[in-house]
Amino acid sequence: MLSAISSSLLIPNKPLLTRALLRCPILATNPRALSSLSIVSALSNNAADAGVRTGAVSPAAVTEEDLQQRIDVNPPKGTRDFPPEEMRLRSWLFSNFREVSRLFSFEEVDFPVLESEALFIRKAGEEIRDQLYCFEDRGNRRVALRPELTPSLARLVIQKGKSLSLPLKWFAVGQCWRYERMTRGRRREHYQWNMDIIGVPEVTAEAELISAIITFFKRLGITASDVGFKVSSRKLLQAVLSRYSIPEALFGKVCIIIDKIEKLPLAEIKKELESVGVLEEAIEQLLQVLSIKSLTELEEILGDSGEAVADLKQLFSLADKFGYSEWIQFDASIVRGLAYYTGIVFEGFDRGGKLRAICGGGRYDQLLSTFGGDDIPACGFGFGDAVIIELLKEKGLLPELGLQIENIVCALDPGLQGAAATVATILREKGQSVDLVLESKPLKRVFKRASRINANRLILVGVSEWQRGMVGVKILSTGEQQEIKLDELD
Repeated sequence: MLSAISSSLLIPNKPLLTRALLRCPILATNPRALSSLSIVSALSNNAADAGVRTGAVSPAAVTEEDLQQRIDVNPPKGTRDFPPEEMRLRSWLFSNFREVSRLFSFEEVDFPVLESEALFIRKAGEEIRDQLYCFEDRGNRRVALRPELTPSLARLVIQKGKSLSLPLKWFAVGQCWRYERMTRGRRREHYQWNMDIIGVPEVTAEAELISAIITFFKRLGITASDVGFKVSSRKLLQAVLSRYSIPEALFGKVCIIIDKIEKLPLAEIKKELESVGVLEEAIEQLLQVLSIKSLTELEEILGDSGEAVADLKQLFSLADKFGYSEWIQFDASIVRGLAYYTGIVFEGFDRGGKLRAICGGGRYDQLLSTFGGDDIPACGFGFGDAVIIELLKEKGLLPELGLQIENIVCALDPGLQGAAATVATILREKGQSVDLVLESKPLKRVFKRASRINANRLILVGVSEWQRGMVGVKILSTGEQQEIKLDELD
């Protein structure tokens, strides 16, 4: 029966349905693009496969024969379905995101998945520019599926203006989209947990955010031997570049190149730095600083009077007070790839070296002015859902999340289906979950279903019991069975 239903859905061969589909401009572009999230693929067509930003595409003619071909039932490349077992895992993960945010007194916010493209186009050279799922809508507006959450946060803060009482402690869990090469833990869509503190210039804000992430790890059973944090500051690069009179305009480009230091050979990094105008002497000094792994050594080169050194020393002091010193380490090569970071940056990494960065963040005091607002001190982090699941699998820490239902209610006679519905309603109004058997089934199959959904109780509605205002109740874990009056059922 299921295959018959599936076939009828997958092959739309009725004339009325076919004519309706032919009028659909999305399907006129791509007859397989049936979901709202695959609109972008239809609009981008071959150009999107090359990572090129495109505009609207003119509808192309489609024949009925095209529409009658079997639809590809797989989700678009780089995306995921969430059947019940996967959805339980996602809900469990998100509940931990939200619980940690609650423990740290953060308020939840959200933003549109579809934003103005201009919101994400910042300084030239950012990798994210070429990864946007973007297109022109029917109103000739350039829009994009959000690749991250922070610009949307900045937009909302500017929109609310002086009505906001600082500091803000906001968090969000939202879906993000990037057209990028897929690897383990990296997809073209993912969900991301962000926590941001707006209005606090002190390093205490970064220390609090790292503490929140570590609290999350501990809840999941992850230890400091599994995961660590590399910490540095964008101000280190600024200090080195200023010594060699490197224009400030080059700073963002240099950061983007340095962010690739673990992915490209050193010779390639040097070549890219030279190509943007960094002098050879400055490159050598820069690479020397980036190889530093201790604050003591950093002080010997830069001195102890700079902001970068002072900020980092304070952060490590606070880490000791928070109780997570063993989790963090200084690494000057960490800069993060986004152009808007201005101070301390940090990145969570798998100590086993098998996975890409687990999470990352830092200070972005000048982001709001990029969008025409007044700058406010701010810092935050992004934490994706894909890499952490891979890490939990690696460590054997994924929870068993079977379906758990409190009651299964079954009528023993077709004429008592209404009575069974009454029993189900009574229990649901008392806050209990109920699986009501909706069709006539042999009792043997009802017991099998009860076992599959991990039901606690089986409630049987029989003719003689119902006439006496009672139902049969069987505790499935012990086999204990009794009759209970309907008004005493709880």
